Amino acid sequence: MIAERSNAGVARQSGDAVGASMVFVMRLVLALTAILTLFVAPGDLGNRYGVRTVLHSMIFGGYLLHSLTLLLAARRHRTPFWHGKTVYWIDLGWFALMVYCTGGGNSFFFPFFFFVILTASFQWGFDEGARITLGSTFALTLATWLSDSNINTGHLLLRTAFVLALGYMIAYWGGMGVNQRRRLRLLRDVSRLSNPRFGVDQSIATMLRQTRDFYHASNCVLLMRNGSDELWQLHSSGAPEGRSSLSRLPEGAAAPLLVFAPEALVQYAAALHPRLPGTLESRTRTPDDTRWRPLAPDTVEQLVDLLDASSFVSAPLPLRKGEGRIYVVSDSHRFNRTDAVFLQQLAAQVFPVIENIVLLDRLASDAAFRERQKIARDLHDTTIQPYIGLRHGISALRQSLQSDHHVAAELDKLLDMTTQVIGDMRQFARNVRQGAAQTDAELLVALRRQAQQVREFYDIQITIQAEDGLSISDRLAAEVFQIVNEGMHNIRKHTRARTGLISLSNADGQLRIRIENETPEGPSAPFLPGSLAERTAALGGTIEIDCASPGATAVRIAIPV
Repeated sequence: MIAERSNAGVARQSGDAVGASMVFVMRLVLALTAILTLFVAPGDLGNRYGVRTVLHSMIFGGYLLHSLTLLLAARRHRTPFWHGKTVYWIDLGWFALMVYCTGGGNSFFFPFFFFVILTASFQWGFDEGARITLGSTFALTLATWLSDSNINTGHLLLRTAFVLALGYMIAYWGGMGVNQRRRLRLLRDVSRLSNPRFGVDQSIATMLRQTRDFYHASNCVLLMRNGSDELWQLHSSGAPEGRSSLSRLPEGAAAPLLVFAPEALVQYAAALHPRLPGTLESRTRTPDDTRWRPLAPDTVEQLVDLLDASSFVSAPLPLRKGEGRIYVVSDSHRFNRTDAVFLQQLAAQVFPVIENIVLLDRLASDAAFRERQKIARDLHDTTIQPYIGLRHGISALRQSLQSDHHVAAELDKLLDMTTQVIGDMRQFARNVRQGAAQTDAELLVALRRQAQQVREFYDIQITIQAEDGLSISDRLAAEVFQIVNEGMHNIRKHTRARTGLISLSNADGQLRIRIENETPEGPSAPFLPGSLAERTAALGGTIEIDCASPGATAVRIAIPV
């Protein structure tokens, strides 16, 4: 999944680079055309050989140099690093100078403004295209007013209206193109984000975060249940630091979010100002009705207060078994009916996949339950029983010795160690049999307890570190425990280290585990821990060994989550 996202990102950057390169070439073509026009038909530009020709040459030559520099920089660095908004506002300034020095409103070069309107609109959408359109209109008007004291008002009005109207159309279509590309990208991402290995809750949380970011919303809320006799599940992605939350609600607590008809599509936007009540939008549409119809104010009043929203859109969930509704909420952005329709399309794309994951999750849980029973029996028969026999043997040997015997203290220590290990293994087997879920805190407690045992038994100080807000699913926690435990075992068995460090963190959609130990004997030879490599590969992760750092060896593991 991570590789697919990386490939998609590379492809997107490649496409942007190709588009930017084409724009740079077209900019250079415009600059060459302008300067050729200056020399081929100077009379048509109002030129008289003298001071004005020098001014023309400086402006047109400067823009040619500007265009050539951008093109060469893009080709040399193979990336559109100067393909930003500022560049197009600089272009607009150059075009205003060209219009100013070639006759103002009568200039042949006023269509050059459409170059920046087109590129800005199709690169960044309607808002930037509209700003560039207004800027071009203002620049054309100012250049005309400064260059000619006898302004032909009708001529100027016609040209500015032409720039405004055509610029608005270009910005509108460019914005539609940008929105369609963003929507297709979101639909592709949410159809790939689901990983049955980590369960349905994490897939839903990821989908809600992506949906919230796409809409620039403050929260994305999902309410669903699989049957009428079950509690409602409330997923929310508006928690601090972008983390998602999950709650279970009875029917009464979920009722405020279920005030609409089960199949209704809803869009709400508060009035722009208390003095403009007519700008309030509150509409709904059912599958049987092609028209949007107004909602009664009291229908959404309580819901708006509950969501703390100035605008929201809501759509039903297309579940084969069960029911639910999704809300996208904003306290600043104003949603429209098109946003509601796309939310419905998004739900229709995602939730059949979610239902398939639920089925796979149930099958995996059943298989895992049977496997846990087998593992628990194997632990008792092949591991715990031999330790019990060992403890009985040590106890019998200790009782045969006098208390002042020179090995009595060592036998007491071994007896305590075996008793503690037996207790820990019985607890572990009990958790395995019952399938007890390990939260992040429980995982860290278990790891630190293991590190404490290593310190007490083998005098090796291993520190466990975890970043704040570390998020690990319950299924992955068991695997992480085994990986870290194996890492501590390797430090004890294969090195002379007396200190070690194990750190866990989340970054770039991956769980990163670093197992580090000192190397008092000097840099170690290149190696690959077989057991760790096999466990990491089974989880779809990667493992790297760093033997080059002075005084330390580190194993770095990255697992997609």
